[in-house]
Amino acid sequence: MRFIKIALRRETAMPVLALTFASGVCVSLVLARIIWTGRFHYAFLAWNLFLAWLPLVFAILANDEYRNAPRRTWRFYGLTTAWLIFLPNAPYIFTDLIHLMSRFYGHFWVDLVLILSCAVTGLVLSFLSLYLMQGIVARMFGWLTSWSFVAIAAGLSGFGIYLGRFLRFNSWDVLFQPMELFHGIGRWATDPSGNSTSFAFPILFGMFLFIAYVMLYGLTHLQPGVMHETRAVVRDA
Repeated sequence: MRFIKIALRRETAMPVLALTFASGVCVSLVLARIIWTGRFHYAFLAWNLFLAWLPLVFAILANDEYRNAPRRTWRFYGLTTAWLIFLPNAPYIFTDLIHLMSRFYGHFWVDLVLILSCAVTGLVLSFLSLYLMQGIVARMFGWLTSWSFVAIAAGLSGFGIYLGRFLRFNSWDVLFQPMELFHGIGRWATDPSGNSTSFAFPILFGMFLFIAYVMLYGLTHLQPGVMHETRAVVRDA
């Protein structure tokens, strides 16, 4: 209940409600596909969408902790760490497109739209959480540092998605399989160029996340006056 009250504050209520609506539509589409086909093949999308919400939950709680605590506490740093660990789960849904590549079948385009709907929702969830965390970094260290933080977070997310898709690690393996995760990263670090995918994928996906975030950031900072001028032009026409 406390989280709901925090999330529905004036500054975050609109995007949170929009993402709740989008998530509800996506889950409804997944259920409709299950009923339609009688197969649970894409039920994992609902679970992945749930995981995509976790970074936003941690970011909202960290933002609230930052606002209320005069000094940084272990709770703030714990929430920030949890946010970073689970951040790759949100854009990870884009890699679920791989399930469409095994063969071409009759409802290929329906499944493509289904996965992309969930993936875009996850992407915006990650960007909203990143925006909140960037705001904290900007207040603590300045605007330029906050953009370096965004670039680092995007890069780490790209690498985290690689660990999840190709090495099959989960975010909670940081706690439950730390040694296996450490060895997996160690094998990659010793020969990152041995496999073109292992080297290029994290970099390219990190670049994709950073560029997409910059574009969305620019759109959200469109001045209201531009909209008023556009409406005036339409009326005059």
